[in-house]
Amino acid sequence: MTSASGPAIQARHTEQGHLGATERLLLLDLDGVLFDTRPIMQKAWCVVQQHHSLDVPFKRYEQHLGRPFSDIMRRLGVADVEAVHQTYAEASQSVAHLARPFKDVEEVLRTFVDRGWLLGVVTSKPLDRAAPLVAQLGCPFGSIRAAGGPGRGKPAPDPLLLALVDLCADPSQATFVGDMEVDQEAARRAGVAYVHAAWGYGSPGDPIPPTAHVPRDLLHLLGEDPCRSPFVEGSLL
Repeated sequence: MTSASGPAIQARHTEQGHLGATERLLLLDLDGVLFDTRPIMQKAWCVVQQHHSLDVPFKRYEQHLGRPFSDIMRRLGVADVEAVHQTYAEASQSVAHLARPFKDVEEVLRTFVDRGWLLGVVTSKPLDRAAPLVAQLGCPFGSIRAAGGPGRGKPAPDPLLLALVDLCADPSQATFVGDMEVDQEAARRAGVAYVHAAWGYGSPGDPIPPTAHVPRDLLHLLGEDPCRSPFVEGSLL
């Protein structure tokens, strides 16, 4: 955890006042941040390679995660994108049960909710594959912005800005947690604070952003003491 960066993020939210005036918003990427979906992606890409006779290793595909699928295919020089996407989507659905939330993610999200934070998901995964995963976490997400919706995909700021509209929030109230350079660029272009999830699949860009090495680091970086119990009405203080 980069302790020097934590106070800067906390101060940004503090300037907006306490929760009575404005609420704080935590936006999160899905693949590589909330869920480990690499086994699914590897198996789906293997099916694509076999079905479409593609000699493109998964490692090259993985380097572009976070971008819209069509953008990734263009960068890889793959033709017939629609057919390839259909194959990939069907293969992904068949092994969707392999997705697992990262260790402590659910506990960390519940802590943020207890402290009054609003939650949202911004992902390049299509909604029909993203929504069932988000539902597994059992937390109240106020927005899910996924591929196929209005606007451009990351690294454009559109999905982040649309999530802010969904939650009636300003960029200054929000922090986005991602694991790829495109996430960091999208946050910069949206005017949203960014934290890099080092447990994910990519490396941070320049300048090096505040970094959480494990999900629980998010609580420290964003000024939420993980040891403090939430106030329960009627309890003795």
